[in-house]
Amino acid sequence: MTEMRRALVLRRRPDGEPGPSHFEMTEHALPVPAAGEVLTRTIWLSIDPYMRGRLSDRASYAKPVQIGEVMTGESIGEVIASAAPAFAPGDIVLGSRGWETHSLSPAQQLVKLERHGPPLSTYLGVLGMPGVTAYTGMTDVGRVKAGETVVISAASGPVGSVAGQLAKRAGARVIGVAGGAEKCLWVQETLGFDDCIDHRGMDLRGALQAACPQGIDVYFENVGGGVQAAVIPMLNVFARVIFCGMVAQYNVDRPPPGPNLGFMIAKRVLMQGILVSDRPERFAEWRKLAAPWVEDGTLRYRETVVDGLENAPDALAQVLRGGNFGKMLVRVGHDPG
Repeated sequence: MTEMRRALVLRRRPDGEPGPSHFEMTEHALPVPAAGEVLTRTIWLSIDPYMRGRLSDRASYAKPVQIGEVMTGESIGEVIASAAPAFAPGDIVLGSRGWETHSLSPAQQLVKLERHGPPLSTYLGVLGMPGVTAYTGMTDVGRVKAGETVVISAASGPVGSVAGQLAKRAGARVIGVAGGAEKCLWVQETLGFDDCIDHRGMDLRGALQAACPQGIDVYFENVGGGVQAAVIPMLNVFARVIFCGMVAQYNVDRPPPGPNLGFMIAKRVLMQGILVSDRPERFAEWRKLAAPWVEDGTLRYRETVVDGLENAPDALAQVLRGGNFGKMLVRVGHDPG
């Protein structure tokens, strides 16, 4: 039987939470690489909160996916055919491609990975975009100093878990915020945070005040919503806020009214949004720094794995409602690593 290229394309734009009905599976014959192109079979597909923005037809920092287009996503694949001298069949590559079983890519858009190093899936999580995002935010904006109090929202997620561990390495007191007792326990016992607050609790503001009696010096924002509203009044003079994500608002048409930010003047608070794509040099820098930590077990991470390309829409819906534990991945094909 001839192998086919299966892909999930956007069928209609979601109003609220995305799901399988918003996508359609297509099948086509495998393409043949032209000069400078590489054909890969997908092994791992990354599922990330930013994907919700790509499904909406409104201006943002990146172009939305169009109706009938393959859904975008970063993936790891094995080269099966190459018309580029830098790649050969059997090579493992990382690239920003899509929700498909096979991808045809320009060679210059691919990064060759070490087949026998850290697990291949980590290059989409702790050693990939989420890890680099945490590293960039803490390095460029957070600038954490020993003895400071750092609060991390979505602390059990792929970005928050790394950001908090970096703050601990800097000597800070780190407080996580996560959803549910199991996640909070993992954040404290495995990641080594000083405390973790369940945002589903009755008195989030009171719990934060008890955990941060000296106020908050650095806040890594991944969530927005009620967590942000509870944190903002507790920021200290010269606090730094890293705006990475607002996942609590991604499925709503109109964001809720935000807090009054007039206090920023008197407290000289620095708030900055970050896009990891602004600093592409950070990827190689972070992998060189963090890969040994992953291999020796001192940089902890967790993954949620869903099998089958057809289940990618459900996996995205889980991420947007906080149903994942750590990095969400779809295993599309056999992992030879």
